[in-house]
Amino acid sequence: MNKGYSLNNLGKMYVKDKIPSIEDMFRAQKLMDKADVKKTPLSKSNTFSTTARTNIFLKFESFQKTGSFKVRGAYSKINSLTNYQCKSGVIAASAGNHAQGVAYAAHKRNIKCNIVMPKNASPAKVAATRSYGVNVILSGGTYEESWKTADSMSRENGYSIIHAFDDPIVIAGQGTVGLELMEDLNDIDKIYIPLGGGGLASGVSIAIKTRRPNVKIIGVESNEFPAMKKSIDEGNLCHIKGGFSIADGISVKSPGELTFEICSKYLDDVVTIDDVSIVETMFMLMEREKVVVEPAGAASLAYVLSNGKIKNSQKIISILSGGNIDMYLLGQIVSKGLMQMGRLVKIFIQLPDKPGALKSVVDKIAELSVNIVQVEHDRLSSNVAAGSAGVYLSLELENEKHSRKLLDFLKQEKMVFKVVP
Repeated sequence: MNKGYSLNNLGKMYVKDKIPSIEDMFRAQKLMDKADVKKTPLSKSNTFSTTARTNIFLKFESFQKTGSFKVRGAYSKINSLTNYQCKSGVIAASAGNHAQGVAYAAHKRNIKCNIVMPKNASPAKVAATRSYGVNVILSGGTYEESWKTADSMSRENGYSIIHAFDDPIVIAGQGTVGLELMEDLNDIDKIYIPLGGGGLASGVSIAIKTRRPNVKIIGVESNEFPAMKKSIDEGNLCHIKGGFSIADGISVKSPGELTFEICSKYLDDVVTIDDVSIVETMFMLMEREKVVVEPAGAASLAYVLSNGKIKNSQKIISILSGGNIDMYLLGQIVSKGLMQMGRLVKIFIQLPDKPGALKSVVDKIAELSVNIVQVEHDRLSSNVAAGSAGVYLSLELENEKHSRKLLDFLKQEKMVFKVVP
């Protein structure tokens, strides 16, 4: 592998080899304006360390400019363009985070910028991208379809395309995360990284393995989009159909050719995680760490917390890769998180349609120190028998044990009820 980099008379970086080296990452780090791309904190979480029975350190890329690590790669790539390329403009395809990173970097350089986003992209991420004054084109239903549009427009108009992950200079920029990890923590045992296209995993793994080859690096994919895992397992680049995941930032149907080559060489393992675990982890991050992390950003920590094979004395780093989340989804995460942890239960109770029947039930529930959040009274639905009334109760409890105590009580009272999903 070529370990060097070269400079033109403007001090811009160009990776000589298609695979960036750690020297390329150091150069990218030096060229980053600290006002534009900042060093993000790495801190130990006492809460999650206790939960996992080991030492958990969180890398808060959710605090980065534009809300994710993506601005590092975008900034590096934009900074490598010639004056001619800058005048021609740039284009990128993204579901959100890369879009904002490219838009921000282009705005700082006053470069004409076009961003192609899927039609179903988060309205919040579309609005955030447009706020930088770029031209947003909504095209296709997936990242892959948006990419085809961006590629076509690049050829037609001479725009320089800023790939989300499969570019050596972009990867060098993402690798600066790895440099910061080594600056801030000695004796790292394992690093867990959210894995979609593979840009972050590629950059971090090159940086870490070059200096500390004994550190284990694990990529974490959505179990609905295990594109890199399947590709590495089969030894060739695979395209998967994919399913549905709330972790849209890692919902990639095929890794890049370059990132596949790098991840195949440097990653020690690729694992998968489900949406249920991601939701619970996002909820815990909000409640315990007081931080909002998007689904893809929480994937690595979700795997660590759901996996029981970690030694007590290890130092584990989980990269929280982004914090951009639609507010409507955030509300659902809070509700679903409470329900998954047994702290919010919705039940349907059928009662005699007589005065005082509801009050009697409410009083008994209150005696169990259960907080009644919402009451919906229903006499007219077809599932409610004549002479009866249906009541939906949303109840807040301490924990799953408290929830079971409530349900046992309702059974003892011989109430006709069911838990509403």
